[in-house]
Amino acid sequence: MLTLLEQLDKGSLWQSPGGIHPPELKHLSNQTPIAQAPLFKRYVVPVPQVGDQARLLVSVGDAVLKGQMLTEGQGFGYLPVHAPTSGIIKVIKPISSNHASGLPVNSCVIESDGQDKWCELTPVDLTTATNSQIIAAIKNAGIAGMGGATFPTHIKLNTASEIDLVIINGVECEPYITSDDRLMQEHALEILQGVEVIHQLLSPKRIIIAVEDNKPEAAESLRLAISQSKLPPQTARVTVIPTKYPSGGEKQLIQILTGKEVPSGSLPSQLGIVVQNVGTAFAIQQAIHLGKPLIERVVTLTGNNIQRRGNYWLPIGSVIADVLENFDFKAEQDQKVIIGGPMMGYAIPNTQSPILKGTNCILTPSSKEMAADMPEKACIRCGECAIACPALLLPQQLFWHAKAEEYDKAASFNLQDCIECGCCSYVCPSDIPLVEYYRIAKSALRIEAEEKVQAEQAKLRFEARLQRLEDEKLAREAKAKEAAAKRQANMKSSDKDAVAAAMARIAAKKAATASPAENTSNKPASDKKSAVNAAIERAKAKKLAKAQTTEAQASSDALNNVTPEASSQSESQSESKSELSPQQQRVAAAVARAKAKKQQLAMQNSTECNSSSGTDSTNESPSSDSAEVDKKAKVAAAVARAKAKKLAAQKQVDVPVQVTADTGSATTSAEISTEAQPQTEKQQKIAAAIAKAKAKKAAQQAENTSSEVSNAIPNTSDEPVNTAGKDGLDVSAEENKKARIAAAVAKAKAKKQALQTTAPVPPDALLNNVQVLADDLSASQEGHIDLALSEPISPEEQQAADKKAKIAAAIAKAKAKKAQQQNNKD
Repeated sequence: MLTLLEQLDKGSLWQSPGGIHPPELKHLSNQTPIAQAPLFKRYVVPVPQVGDQARLLVSVGDAVLKGQMLTEGQGFGYLPVHAPTSGIIKVIKPISSNHASGLPVNSCVIESDGQDKWCELTPVDLTTATNSQIIAAIKNAGIAGMGGATFPTHIKLNTASEIDLVIINGVECEPYITSDDRLMQEHALEILQGVEVIHQLLSPKRIIIAVEDNKPEAAESLRLAISQSKLPPQTARVTVIPTKYPSGGEKQLIQILTGKEVPSGSLPSQLGIVVQNVGTAFAIQQAIHLGKPLIERVVTLTGNNIQRRGNYWLPIGSVIADVLENFDFKAEQDQKVIIGGPMMGYAIPNTQSPILKGTNCILTPSSKEMAADMPEKACIRCGECAIACPALLLPQQLFWHAKAEEYDKAASFNLQDCIECGCCSYVCPSDIPLVEYYRIAKSALRIEAEEKVQAEQAKLRFEARLQRLEDEKLAREAKAKEAAAKRQANMKSSDKDAVAAAMARIAAKKAATASPAENTSNKPASDKKSAVNAAIERAKAKKLAKAQTTEAQASSDALNNVTPEASSQSESQSESKSELSPQQQRVAAAVARAKAKKQQLAMQNSTECNSSSGTDSTNESPSSDSAEVDKKAKVAAAVARAKAKKLAAQKQVDVPVQVTADTGSATTSAEISTEAQPQTEKQQKIAAAIAKAKAKKAAQQAENTSSEVSNAIPNTSDEPVNTAGKDGLDVSAEENKKARIAAAVAKAKAKKQALQTTAPVPPDALLNNVQVLADDLSASQEGHIDLALSEPISPEEQQAADKKAKIAAAIAKAKAKKAQQQNNKD
């Protein structure tokens, strides 16, 4: 039994099912050689023409050259578009397409400049180029199937299957069309050069060039070209097959030459077979050897209504209306212009459509050549369509489902295997346009498949979104759990710390109770230091008060011999003062100095009285004694003021101020706080009560001391002592009045100081304030102070005012005593 290759070498053929024998009418256009069409004024280049979407590289107004690439893209099925001539991009807009629907597509309108100037061309050296470089050159040239299907050639030549047989299709079974016939007759050598490139890419075992027996001249030319080609011997051969339509179909031709049937939904490459058109082989030769892209092709112009019938090289993008006008087209009423042959071609609704890569014929039949469409009649179920179908389908079943729009059922009858050859429509006695129904059903199935793909993609995106949201939710939950665990751990540690702190406080309290000294040592360093400093200050204040008291007593003793009772009382007062606070001790010291001064003046007055009466006169004159006493009193007062000022500057606390006898007032001490001590309300009330009690006690002691001093001075005069004042008023009544006036003034002053700021006041300012107070007290004696001061004040202010009032009362009493002594002297 012979192998397939041996059968191919012998020229064995197989019978194909179906098919018809319509009138060929090829003689109308194959009698003259291929001619070159003239240069038209405009060209319309659709974008894209084949394959995936592309991006334009030019814009309106750009100048382009012949063969220049106008688009670019990255898709697997993308094919570039080239300029058919040199010129200017006039406009880019949608224009009616070369399709039965006539739908507009985006197109570039090129206005020719008449020069037809080529761009730079780059051939490919087959001796050094790799297969990938060759395939890339074929793709960049924009080569597609020239038989009418326009399938990208670089995809067919880049197959992953091992190819044993390459079939070059030169059958051209469609009536009227002779473009491939004339191309094989005139350019057989170029076709074989293209076949050599295909052989280099695929390395097949056999190459068969199939030609129908109605083209003997083409077959002879190809045999001669094979003998002159560089193909290995016994590799390529020309096989002539019987004329029958549609023998030129890819699957039908494979079945005729090899006896193999391509399974439904499969490709010929899966059987190790590749089929290419002779026009495609010619285009490959132009791209590889000359570097020319696919910008023109041979088109058959035929039909009785065109005068200059024949085959012409027409640039891709030539407007059909311009072509027909240039070749003497005479249109009839209801004239049809068919692109392709009468069997598989389609009538275009608009002649402004351009020539495309798959356009191999423009047919303009007269009414005698092709009758008008007959009205559709009911199917009589004759079965002729099934007999004529070359794909062994059931056209009647397909028609019923397609007409009922049951496209899924039509697909179940292998609708996609229909090659739309038109044999069923040709033999149908009911004039049913079966192919039109099949095309509509295919289009609907294609749209449905695209929608299904889009829906599937949308589903995948939706599922991905749901998965993403779920992942985010899980991530948030995990993050929340982690944060909760951290918070719980922190709370546990905080509880432990709180318990430990409580235990530490309890232990510290127990230790403080057990050992006060140890508790004191555990206090902060700042508290301990403050306590030590406070103790030191209290000791210094006590020491200073005692020294001042001692100094005042010594001065008094030096100036005058005080009775033992007064001295002992002074000592008792010093002891009681030592029990007071430092501030109260300083006040008591000032009061003591005032009392000493009063005693000195009283003794001096008594001495003067005795001298005047002639008893117990001294050796010295009264004036000299008075001067000496004044001098010593001034010295003592100056020393006291210096010490008080120094103490105020060091401690910046209560400043003792003395007013000497030269101003007419007794020496006293004013206490003004240099810094507000923040205390609680309870502490303030307690401090105020203590101060009030101590002030009251000091006032009582001062009164007792004054009375004792006055009683201790003997009256040596024989005359009774005048106890009346200047105005003849009783001295005690006058003293009480002055005391009340002084108390009111002190209250007013205290209220005024309470309303003022508590900011630190310089010692000089404090001395001035005390001097003003003393002057006011003096003025009150003359009756210049208004006693109508009855506004209510706060308890704290009242306590401070009471304290100052008592001090002022003591001073007033001393002044009253002094005034009495002065009156007695006079």
